Amino acid sequence: MTHLLTNWIQSLGYLGVFFAMALESACIPLPSEIIMPFGGYLVWSGQLHLWGVVLAGTLGNVAGSLAAYYVGLYGGRAAIERYGRYVHLSRRHVEQAERWFAKRGPVSVLIGRVLPVVRTFISLPAGMARMPVGKFMLYSFIGSLPWVYLLTWAGVVLGREWEYTGHYTHPFTYGVAGAIVICAFVLLIRRRKTRPAKAE
Repeated sequence: MTHLLTNWIQSLGYLGVFFAMALESACIPLPSEIIMPFGGYLVWSGQLHLWGVVLAGTLGNVAGSLAAYYVGLYGGRAAIERYGRYVHLSRRHVEQAERWFAKRGPVSVLIGRVLPVVRTFISLPAGMARMPVGKFMLYSFIGSLPWVYLLTWAGVVLGREWEYTGHYTHPFTYGVAGAIVICAFVLLIRRRKTRPAKAE
């Protein structure tokens, strides 16, 4: 898998990063912990630019998430249970993502982008709940950007040792998620404060 992904990304560059991340976010079992750090390694070696890789990965994440969103929107749980096994999508994964979405609502799309397992499957319950697509895409972009940047930056720092990125980034995952939660909470408070002012 690693050899296939690295060859693909090295030959296609930014497009390779985009399509690999799109597949990963569409519930295809491709690890972003390989895709983005290798993109970072290509930045380190002078073949690509940092923000080009980050943007390609983030947009790919949004595109793949949108595909999964529409599967949830039009196919629902029946389609997931019928065809999920072909992409190693288990009922346990879907139920875990559903619980996250049920507890936190649309903000779970924002937070879940940096959490293992949840980030891959959170688009499905968002579609089933008919979350507004514009808000879904915005939250997906904002939530994906820190995670994609972190993995890419780690690949740049580690250089030839990019494959060890997972050992170093895992402790930061929940830190990034916490920062996003705080930002979402602040935005929510500001929105509630502005509503009475607009009414007046």
